[in-house]
Amino acid sequence: MENAKKDRRTLCGHLRLNCLKICRYFISKRPFVIIVHQDKIFIGNNYNFAFPSPLAQNQKEVADLKTIIVCLKQAVDVSQLKIDPTTGQLLTASAPKKISDFDKNALEEAIRIKERIGAAEIYTVTVSSEDAKPVLREALAIGADKAYLVNDQSLQNVDTWATAYVLAETIKKIGKFDLILCGETSLDSFSGLVGSRLAELLNLPQINSARKISIENGNVTAERTLESAYETLKSKMPALITVTREINQPRIPSLMMIMKASRKEIVTWTTTDLNIQKEKIDEKVEVTEVLAPKTKRKKIMITGENTEEIAGKLAKALIQEGIIRR
Repeated sequence: MENAKKDRRTLCGHLRLNCLKICRYFISKRPFVIIVHQDKIFIGNNYNFAFPSPLAQNQKEVADLKTIIVCLKQAVDVSQLKIDPTTGQLLTASAPKKISDFDKNALEEAIRIKERIGAAEIYTVTVSSEDAKPVLREALAIGADKAYLVNDQSLQNVDTWATAYVLAETIKKIGKFDLILCGETSLDSFSGLVGSRLAELLNLPQINSARKISIENGNVTAERTLESAYETLKSKMPALITVTREINQPRIPSLMMIMKASRKEIVTWTTTDLNIQKEKIDEKVEVTEVLAPKTKRKKIMITGENTEEIAGKLAKALIQEGIIRR
């Protein structure tokens, strides 16, 4: 009896059929046939039911989506940044590096799309003047199939234009793709320009700041949040989409996934391999200085005979400063 219940649950789960109708087959104790044809499941003995086939639900996605490229930035961990107390400059050289948080959301979404369709390959692309392999190993552990790294000293301190240009040339060399996913911005520079520039260079339709993504019939549909509404946009693939942090919660790789990542390939190229001339990556925007905001304390000491008096003086001071209102 227990096995029969388990069989019923399994069959219902896989075929997504009405439990009541499945039970009738088991109770009848008569042989029946299940035929999967195109987008229908036919079941028959004395009954003739036809249901949509879950095996066929993703066929259109599988046919339309084979390669997803995710652009990843090796960013400074801003939570670990220190500030020079004398100059106010950010000490980025000693700060640890990690995958930019928004890019990790893009990677997670690519993996979820792959899990739905079961056929796509995920490639990550990173541009850096430093060795980003440890960071890319994390991306491979999370679920990427292959990583491409453009590592060249000439890429030090490049602006968003040069970054987008190198990414575009890298993607052209990789070859065919169906979808490019990027984070809508990076946590260290927060420019939000690379995705749009990359789409323009590759002559791709783009959807920015997506919070939901679905794929069907060669089209990608994305929902994004506006100030007072949700907007749904549809585009033919190939296309480029930038994602927000609310689209998903990135997974933490297991020990087994980390071990498997060591066997995955990281392809390293230089600007020479991509035939990129130095003048092509010259800065279009010059950053003159980056300083931490100065904060001055007023050093006001509030005293009183008792806590009520101190609380009253504090409240008056906060009202005078405009921090709170009556």
